[in-house]
Amino acid sequence: MKTAALFDSLADNAYIREAELAHNSKRPGAVVPLPFSRATLWRKVKQGTFPKPVKLSEGVTAWQVGEVRAWLAKQREANASR
Repeated sequence: MKTAALFDSLADNAYIREAELAHNSKRPGAVVPLPFSRATLWRKVKQGTFPKPVKLSEGVTAWQVGEVRAWLAKQREANASR
């Protein structure tokens, strides 16, 4: 299943990891929901302009799908009002 289809099928309270969210140079053909790289993802988290991830366990960090969807919707609304 492609990542974007996976993202669309997940419940809002599900979690998704970085590899399924942002572009990765090791997986250049992967279709992901975010239009930017992993480095930009972490930069936006640090700047407070993207939701913070949740530490699910040692070595497992993920974002709640509903928060990512809300962020994406907010970006679409901002771009539509320009």
